[in-house]
Amino acid sequence: MLSIFLPRGIRNNNPGNIRLSKTVWQGQKPAPQTDKDFVEFTTPLYGLRALMRTLLTYYLKYNLDTVECIINRFAPPHENATDSYIHHIAKSLKVRRTDRIDLTSRPLMTLLASGIVLHENGVPPSGRPSGWYEKELYDQAVSLVLPPRNLK
Repeated sequence: MLSIFLPRGIRNNNPGNIRLSKTVWQGQKPAPQTDKDFVEFTTPLYGLRALMRTLLTYYLKYNLDTVECIINRFAPPHENATDSYIHHIAKSLKVRRTDRIDLTSRPLMTLLASGIVLHENGVPPSGRPSGWYEKELYDQAVSLVLPPRNLK
């Protein structure tokens, strides 16, 4: 598929559609970027990593531990149909919007990130994985963000 027909987040290797800011992300394309509003990453792995780092920061620094709180911060109502976004993500995680979730859980972080990627970019065309990327790429990204748990 021609890349011009792919969603902006996929074209930019930024499937979470993280906005440009003073933060310089690992794997961010050097300036000047062609997109003036959203970060462009060198590979989808770095874009997924940035998304997961953002979510983990919300959880650890700001104590946001429900789908409702996280999505309200990630996709504020002045820019998004946040209520439907929250509903979509809660349904994909099989939780209520106000249930507490643990973003230090690798499987949960992966599910949350893939739900956001799907919501941000729409349903992928045939021939693409259902979450835009293979499960292995999500697993690689979560490994860059969450250390392995000590098994005793």
